[in-house]
Amino acid sequence: MGKNDEGIPAVSDEEWARFLAQAEAGAGEAPKEPSARARMVAARLREEDARRGSAEPPAWRAGVARRERGRGGRRIKAALAIAFVAALALIAVRPELVIDKLTGKAEQDAKARVPLAPETARPSAAPSAVDPDRPTLSEPFKGSPAVQWADGASGIELPEAAALNGLSKEQVAAGLELSKRFLVAANLDPATIRGDRPQAALDLIDPAQGELLKRLEQALAKPAKGNDPLQMFVRAGRETKLAGDVVKVRGRLQVQPGDAHGQVDVLADYTFVYPLMQTNPGADEVSRSIVRRQMKFTVANPREWRVKPGTVQLGAYLYDVGNSACFVYDGALHPGFSEDRPDSGPTPSGTPQDPYDRSKGLDQRPAEEGCGTLSRS
Repeated sequence: MGKNDEGIPAVSDEEWARFLAQAEAGAGEAPKEPSARARMVAARLREEDARRGSAEPPAWRAGVARRERGRGGRRIKAALAIAFVAALALIAVRPELVIDKLTGKAEQDAKARVPLAPETARPSAAPSAVDPDRPTLSEPFKGSPAVQWADGASGIELPEAAALNGLSKEQVAAGLELSKRFLVAANLDPATIRGDRPQAALDLIDPAQGELLKRLEQALAKPAKGNDPLQMFVRAGRETKLAGDVVKVRGRLQVQPGDAHGQVDVLADYTFVYPLMQTNPGADEVSRSIVRRQMKFTVANPREWRVKPGTVQLGAYLYDVGNSACFVYDGALHPGFSEDRPDSGPTPSGTPQDPYDRSKGLDQRPAEEGCGTLSRS
């Protein structure tokens, strides 16, 4: 391509020939020679380019930036669309999540699951009412005050030991530990709950209590009214099993001087909540049984009393069972399920009792004959 007198590129022979060919075909526009003003502008632009050197034109950089933002925007929009579709799918599967969020129920549920501080004294009232949601296999304590209670043995916390009534601090601490071991072996050991012989608990009873051990052996061999092993041990019936592996526990241990010097009594007051389900294939309903125990363990100084080391003596004990078949004395829990026939057992009667109410001792509850009723389970 040649240049004119002012150095502006002129139209080349090749371009002119291409124009003629396009003109014959009915398209195109003849290239024009630059005007004088155009030549002046072009010269001025060349001078500015020379001053800037090889820097890239701002418009070109801005164009790239705009294109990059455009692609990012499309990626963001695509991600938002995917998230929106996923949210719609979740709502379709579990609409209660949105309902709970809108009604504030999700926040209430979160607060209801905050673990309670350890119980150090008898509460002044029963636990407040909670939502009426039914338990499920994934949430067997849903709708129960026990959802805030401790799991298993962690709910049996030992108070700080101190020397008392002729026993050293170490001896009192050992007595507390033995009392906890008995409670765990009798009420929380999976083998005991399955119905196996509670040997670990029996081994913790001082052999000097021969009559008590004989009576417990008879109860385990031939359960009967007045000699029901459920008075001391918790087992599930053959038709039921634990729903999961957690039993909720709430209560306390207290230490006081014994009846004579060299003796210390450990008083236990605990409520155990057992989520149970039927063993039938496909069963998924959860029914909770609640057992409360008040027991006295006596720890003696072996220098003053003839006792077997590593054992405790059992004193008075009381128990209460909620949501288990009435007039069944086989040493096992038999909770009710929705499929049970209304006429399959005694009709509950009397004032409804709250099995979660720990504000009164078991000896303060009215003694009612017959089949009592529960306000909740």
